[in-house]
Amino acid sequence: MSSSENGIIIVGGGLAATKTAEQLRKAEYAGPVTIVSDEVHLPYDRPPLSKDVLHADLDDVALKPAEFYDENNITLRLGSAATALDTAARTLTLADGSVLGYDDLVIATGLVPKRIPSFPDLDGIRVLRNLDEALALRAHAASARQAVIIGAGFIGCEVAASLRKLGVDVVLVEPQPAPLASVLGEQVGNLVTRLHRAEGVDVRTGVGVAEVRGEDGHVSTVVLSDGSELPADLVVVGIGSRPATDWLDGSGVEVDNGVICDESGRTSAPHVWALGDVASWRDATGHQARVEHWSNVAEQARVITPAMLGGVAPEVVVVPYFWSDQYDVKIQCLGEPEATDIVHLVEDDGRKFLAYYERDGVVAGVVGGGMPGKVMKTRAKIATGAPISDVLPAS
Repeated sequence: MSSSENGIIIVGGGLAATKTAEQLRKAEYAGPVTIVSDEVHLPYDRPPLSKDVLHADLDDVALKPAEFYDENNITLRLGSAATALDTAARTLTLADGSVLGYDDLVIATGLVPKRIPSFPDLDGIRVLRNLDEALALRAHAASARQAVIIGAGFIGCEVAASLRKLGVDVVLVEPQPAPLASVLGEQVGNLVTRLHRAEGVDVRTGVGVAEVRGEDGHVSTVVLSDGSELPADLVVVGIGSRPATDWLDGSGVEVDNGVICDESGRTSAPHVWALGDVASWRDATGHQARVEHWSNVAEQARVITPAMLGGVAPEVVVVPYFWSDQYDVKIQCLGEPEATDIVHLVEDDGRKFLAYYERDGVVAGVVGGGMPGKVMKTRAKIATGAPISDVLPAS
């Protein structure tokens, strides 16, 4: 299949960008393909940043070697942040002033970490979202003794586990009643609390941060909302992320907690598409959802590519899946569990566990710690909306 001279531009430097480029070449698209990324690194995988990269087990997180892009005639514009999109003229402006024309453009910019604006500008306060931040945090952790992690979501919990592996004393601070409570509910969150406390983490829940203090330009103390003062030479802010859409202001692309797309990744602007963490896709029921799951990206790339090239997109039934490695326990989640679901904890040996989530009488999801086989065998039940009785042990 041929295209005009401008070709397809993909904005982003992660899995969504690479998978889309790969799918385009597999579909025998012969036009120019350009990946534009604000980072200087080859497009890379992000889940290892809070785990293997932090505890020095991995340095190279590139999804593909440089040869892949050369062999597939994929142009990389690295270190080139997108600053503006003109959908009428079909042009993309970069931070260096370059203006690139496109036939179609794919938004795959992912997320940016939320920060706490009131925090002072002190050395030792870090967020974690990209490779450079992970490497800097690892270097800092090598000499750190006491770390405070603000936010006990998946990133905060994984960073806590990684820092403990490095021998750093860790306090994990979370305003919710338990880690991951807003995602998986308090009952399963309490199991995560137990796991971290068994590894020596001081888990403080139901409390926030009132103030951060420093000495000689470096962070030294975190003051909690209950008045507690925690010594800290390292503070990691892990309070969540937001879609990286600021550069789309004025473009005409509809944004509402992510780029609004139809069921094929088509946005409100002609010839503009989006996928991955930044994109809110419409499902078969008309519901808009932005799914921040690594496994979701490959399926979206398989749908968006034929749609963009004028073909028929395959029908894909996606059961959302994600995992989180914490110490020696892999926490896996299938489906879309919610904190308000009825939770059936069917196995718990003190470290490993298995919980089914019930909503309106059906299996909404399953979460397991250290039980990969039992989690994955539930996929078909979730996909078909099986009754909860189909998965619960016989009483």
